[in-house]
Amino acid sequence: MTENKKLNQDAPTEQGGVNRSAGPGARIAASAFMMVEVVVSIARSLRKTRRQSLAPSGTDTTPATPPQQTVEAASAPQPNFGAVDPIPPRTLDHNLDADPGMNPERREFLGLVFATLAAFVTLVDCIWFLIAYWSHAANQILGGSLALALGGLGAILVIWGRMLTVQREAIAPREPLLPPTSERKAAEDALTLGAHDIRRRCFLRWIGYSFAGLFAAMAASLLRSLGLPSYSALNSHIWKRGQRLMTAEGKPVSVDSLQPGNTLTVFPEDSIGDERSQTVLVRVDQALLELPKERQNWAPNGILAYSRVCTHAGCTVGLYEKTHYLLLCPCHQSTFDVLRAARPSSGPAARALPQLPIYADSDGTLRAGGGFSEPPGPGFWGMA
Repeated sequence: MTENKKLNQDAPTEQGGVNRSAGPGARIAASAFMMVEVVVSIARSLRKTRRQSLAPSGTDTTPATPPQQTVEAASAPQPNFGAVDPIPPRTLDHNLDADPGMNPERREFLGLVFATLAAFVTLVDCIWFLIAYWSHAANQILGGSLALALGGLGAILVIWGRMLTVQREAIAPREPLLPPTSERKAAEDALTLGAHDIRRRCFLRWIGYSFAGLFAAMAASLLRSLGLPSYSALNSHIWKRGQRLMTAEGKPVSVDSLQPGNTLTVFPEDSIGDERSQTVLVRVDQALLELPKERQNWAPNGILAYSRVCTHAGCTVGLYEKTHYLLLCPCHQSTFDVLRAARPSSGPAARALPQLPIYADSDGTLRAGGGFSEPPGPGFWGMA
């Protein structure tokens, strides 16, 4: 008798209730909640099976219900913990728009105004992105216009859900841990109920069609870039044969302008100050050079010319360590061996600095023998 009473005290005896909103987001949450309950019910079933397997053979492990005073404890009825109780009926949905003090018409009007403004901003940003892409604008403009377009689309979705949809509230009892199939089907149907509560369906449909077309055009524009050859300007010859090497002040450079261990920044005579054409001159002992055979005559009197644009991220290679003959990029610490055609010796750069062939004319003025050995700057799509 005492043992049966103890089992009765441990048995669950009550059910709680939850208040859930019938809005689209709440219905999705309700469906997720049901999935969690299914997992919990499976865990309970496994626990019950394990309890039965651990019990001695021939022993009834089903917990007992409270014994009747007129019946012996051994013959008391046993409850089934795995039984599913019938679900109380769900109460009718409560339309919050009908409550006193609510003004759904005003909310719908404001929502329409805000959605129109957000749609206009998103439309302008999408067109801006397409114009910027096809006019080869800077990456910052492309990224900014894409971010604003996606932000405007998100604002429209928020306004749609909060201001252009009927606001309802539903109160339902807590489902058992193992909901019947009919309840799971009802939860799936509830997810689609909000489709009938949308206002201004025609307006929203045209907004959706417009944005779908614009975003498809934006995606197609980006995919187009994967199949295009590299931008022609990247492969253009910045230096031309016969051009004089000029300082930033516009003075020509001669063989005697540079002493061993020193560096000097030079430009083509018709592009002084151009970032892509900036070149660093370094003078070393000619006997120390280990250049490829085809470049043996590119360094008159030990004067080497390399692009100052780092091949890693496009920073300016502005430092020179003369004891080890290394050019250094201060951005990410890439170093380039001056004696060995500016091959990278450390850091993230994977390509050598492009070398400029130079020669000295009859009066000792340094001139370009042609263009760089390869396009200056970081690698790009299709570059060998």
